[in-house]
Amino acid sequence: MKKAMLKRLVLAAVVAGSFAAWQPSTEAAVQVNPVAGMPADFIKGCDVSMIPEMEKYGAKFYDVDGKEMDCLQVLKNHGVNWVRFRIWNDPSKGQGGGGNTDEARAIEMTRRAKALGMKVLIDFHYSDWWADPAKQYKPHAWEGHSKDQLVQDVYDYTAKVLKDFQKQGLQPEMIQVGNEVKSGMIWPEGKLPSNDGDKQFSRMVAAGLKAIHDNDPKHEIKTMIHLPDGGDNAVYRNFFDSLIQKNGVNDFDIIGMSYYPFWHGTMQQLQENMNDVSKRYNKDVIVVETAFGYTNKNFDDMPNPYGETAERIGGYRSTVQGQATGLRDLMQHVVDVPNHRGTGIFYWEPDWYAVPGVGWKTGEGDEWDNLTMFDDKGKALESMNVWSEVSNPQGKTVKAKVKEVDNLTAEGGAGAPIELPDKTRVTFTDDHAENMAITWDNAKPAFDKTGVYTVKGVVKDAGNKAVTCKVTVIKKVNLVQNPAFESVKLDGWTITGDKQAVDCVSKAGDALGQGAMHYWAANAFHFTAQQSFTGLKDGKYTVAVSTQGGGGQKLAQLFVIGDKGQKQTADIKDEGWNKWHVTTIKDVVIKGGKATIGVEMDAAPGNWGSMDNFEFFLQE
Repeated sequence: MKKAMLKRLVLAAVVAGSFAAWQPSTEAAVQVNPVAGMPADFIKGCDVSMIPEMEKYGAKFYDVDGKEMDCLQVLKNHGVNWVRFRIWNDPSKGQGGGGNTDEARAIEMTRRAKALGMKVLIDFHYSDWWADPAKQYKPHAWEGHSKDQLVQDVYDYTAKVLKDFQKQGLQPEMIQVGNEVKSGMIWPEGKLPSNDGDKQFSRMVAAGLKAIHDNDPKHEIKTMIHLPDGGDNAVYRNFFDSLIQKNGVNDFDIIGMSYYPFWHGTMQQLQENMNDVSKRYNKDVIVVETAFGYTNKNFDDMPNPYGETAERIGGYRSTVQGQATGLRDLMQHVVDVPNHRGTGIFYWEPDWYAVPGVGWKTGEGDEWDNLTMFDDKGKALESMNVWSEVSNPQGKTVKAKVKEVDNLTAEGGAGAPIELPDKTRVTFTDDHAENMAITWDNAKPAFDKTGVYTVKGVVKDAGNKAVTCKVTVIKKVNLVQNPAFESVKLDGWTITGDKQAVDCVSKAGDALGQGAMHYWAANAFHFTAQQSFTGLKDGKYTVAVSTQGGGGQKLAQLFVIGDKGQKQTADIKDEGWNKWHVTTIKDVVIKGGKATIGVEMDAAPGNWGSMDNFEFFLQE
């Protein structure tokens, strides 16, 4: 999150009034309820591909008691039984950083893990650098190859690497073909969606699977296909209907899911998706990437995607207890998949605390340092005990009780009803949090004079706990309806053009609060999002919007149409993900009582970004 979040000026801007004062200790022992029905062979895994790079730059690891030891040994001590290592074809040809995780490092880490009795999952990215839904760059060595050659490349490379492992007696127990391949892999030939019915992508996946099977005659290696968006069932049905039913690629064992609660929906949505796809496709499911924050602090100069906004979306407090509870609850949901089809989870990079020189990219820092299971000095957090405690037959189940209710703030103009938030965050003793309905003494108060007022209410489902809202009444009033998309809906906005490219998101980094207007399409697209106003007072107005995105559009403009249809515009210039900035048009003269404000976008295939915190107000 950006360190200086943009101040919201909305009719009911919600801020947790009690957050700053509540700072629980990160050293307190944690309570972990056992997971009912967990089998003895449940996968308790971690992706720790960063370890070699961290050790290169001097990182040290310590167990909970402060004793220095190998990071893998710490994990093993606390019940972790699997590890995952990603492989990039040739990191020296990529942008560099991110652990530079090539085959040689993966082999050495596998040797260390197996010496401790751990099992290993190998994650082929088929790229020289990070591969995820936003980027699946073709390996440098495969540039210029035909589609048929690329299929052979996947087969040959997969087979070669697997044989190298086997020659050293280090055959992995599981291999995934591609990483988060919702958008395909090996772009542009394997990009999804495609115009060939996804045939080229499916051929490449089939080649990777065949290379594994051809070199594993006893079928000892489990195979996986991995997607992001664990809470989005439509993504999984669309993808696997195409891969399995339309293209006939079905010789794999596991559907892998990325599920970060602050990005990928609720755990109930995840549960429903796991239940559905395991039955629909007759596959085991594994949450192969997840993480929970233990603090909102940032330990270096690199902005983190996880912070207060992500904490609110994710449903667990940013504490060691909250991290433990979230991880424990996730394991319970996986265990609850019918017919024992939920077989495990992997925590993504619990080791990656901030170490100078070890960034996600060469020359940049660590954006994951508050999602680790080690503190900023490399000491294991008490939450590390969750791995063993979930299986503790003597463990006690403690029912969580209400601990505190967030008081709120709102802001609005004098003389107009101010709509108060209808829910507030309720924190329980295990540091999970729920948004619960509020019954206000007056849900839409109006105040004639500027000033600060207090409105009282209760949260009935939290035992009638008291809650207050401090209302600041000002002269300046934002006229935009649904300016910040806090309900994660586009209500109040008129979208014209390529409507399918526009939706709402609630992913931290893609939104400043609970939601934002988001755009993306695989093909070129053009749209306008606007609101119109009547009955405006004469005067000078300001219109503004906060945006972030990849840039590169042919046209990206904020606009306002005022008197006599006169249109004023300001170019929106985005510089990257989560790099929020404000575009403003000031001194717009309105005398006829009417105006239209909005954003127009003429974008190339794959352009993406989001817009939040629209403002339109009369200047004083």
